Amino acid sequence: MRYFFHIAYQGQYYSGWQKQPGVKSVQEVIEQTLSKILKSPIAINGCGRTDAHVHASQFFFHADIEKEIDFDLLYILNKALPYNIAVFDIIKMEGKPHARFDAVQRKYDYFVHTCKDPFLSTQSSFYQLNNLDFDKMKAVVELLPQYKDYRAFCTHPDKYEHTICNVMEARLLVNPAGNRFRFHIASNRFLGKMIRIIMGKLLMVGKGELSLDEFESELISLKPSKLSLPAHPTGLYLSKVTYPYLNLEPRTEFIQSIQETDWI
Repeated sequence: MRYFFHIAYQGQYYSGWQKQPGVKSVQEVIEQTLSKILKSPIAINGCGRTDAHVHASQFFFHADIEKEIDFDLLYILNKALPYNIAVFDIIKMEGKPHARFDAVQRKYDYFVHTCKDPFLSTQSSFYQLNNLDFDKMKAVVELLPQYKDYRAFCTHPDKYEHTICNVMEARLLVNPAGNRFRFHIASNRFLGKMIRIIMGKLLMVGKGELSLDEFESELISLKPSKLSLPAHPTGLYLSKVTYPYLNLEPRTEFIQSIQETDWI
C-alpha cells in the first residue's frame, strides 16, 4: 500500500533533502527512522530536492508499506524523529501516485531581514543593506510570470531536458518598517538554484547594480548579462505543494504568522 506523508522540516542542519554519501540528509534520517519502527527497509520518494540548509514548511514524500499498520505510526514517528522534522499527516493512497512527478504546483517563499536580529538568524536570510529600491524590485518580480524559459537563472541548464517553467505567481512583500521582505513564487517546476539566483539578482536591482531592462534582457536572451552569486540558502522555504488529488494547507506556525502580517 502506498502512503503519502505530509511533513515539514528546518533545513539548516541538513545537506538538503536528497540522500547523499557522507552527509546528513532529511531523506536518510526519515528512511532510517521508518525502517527501524517498521522493522524492514523502507525507501521514500520526496516531492522535490531542497538545497542544503533550505527549509520546507510543507513537503510530501511517498512510501510503499506492505505490512498492516495496526498502531499509531504518526505518534511514534514524531516521537522518534529529531525536533526539526515534523509529520502532520499519513495518508493512504489508491493506486501508485508519485509525490514528485504528480505535483502540479510548488510554492516557495524567501525571507530577508536587513536589520540584524538573532532570533531570525536561522529562519530568515540576513543582508545588511540600507535603502533598497523596493519599487524597482517589485517591477522586476512582476516580469517573471510573463516569461517561460529560465535558462539564465540556473546553475547547470544543460543537465535538463528543457528549462521551461510555468511561473504562475510572483510577488514581493515588504513590511511597514522596510527592514524585512518576502519573495514569493509559484511554478509547476524549478531549476537548480533558480530561486536563489533570482533572489541574488533582485538584491542587485535593489542596490542599483542591475537595471530592470538588464534583468529582462536575461529572460529574453537566456543569458545572464551580469553575474551574481545565488542568495543564501537560509530564508528559503518550500512552502506549498499541490496535487490534482491532494491540496492540503501548510500546518506550520512560523511561516503562516509572517505571511499574515500587514506587509505591503
